[in-house]
Amino acid sequence: MNYQHRILPYYMSGSMPYFMNEEDSVRRDLEYLQQLYPAQVKRLQTRVSDILDKMDYEGSLIYDEYPDKWQLYRLKDSVVTVLRQEENREDEGALGEEAVKEDTPEKWEWIGDMVQVLIYYEIYRRRHGGRRGFLKF
Repeated sequence: MNYQHRILPYYMSGSMPYFMNEEDSVRRDLEYLQQLYPAQVKRLQTRVSDILDKMDYEGSLIYDEYPDKWQLYRLKDSVVTVLRQEENREDEGALGEEAVKEDTPEKWEWIGDMVQVLIYYEIYRRRHGGRRGFLKF
C-alpha cells in the first residue's frame, strides 16, 4: 500500500506510525541479505564486530565526525594481524591433519580488503543503529 498518497485523518497526522514499519522492513531486509554472505565473510564480520565492541566507547575513533583515514588503515592492519595469529594457532593445533591451508599474500590482501569494508560497515551501523542512532540495523 502506498502511504505517501493516502489521506490520513486529522488525529493520525501528528505522528507517522507507518515510518516504524518502513524502518523494520529495512532492518529485516539487511538481516536477510547478511544471511546470504559466504561463510568466510560471515566469520570475518563476526570477528570485526567483536573487535569493534572493545572500541565502542564515548570519544572513540569510530564516533569521530571524520575518522582519520590512516587510523582506519591501522585498525584494519591490527584486525588482520589478529586474524592471522588466530589462523596460525588453528594450524598448529591441526598439524596431524593432511590438509594444509594456503598462506599466500593474495589471500591476505583479499582478507585485508574485506576486513576494511566490514570495518566501515560496522562503524556506520554503530553510528546510525542501535541505542545511539536513528535506524536500528
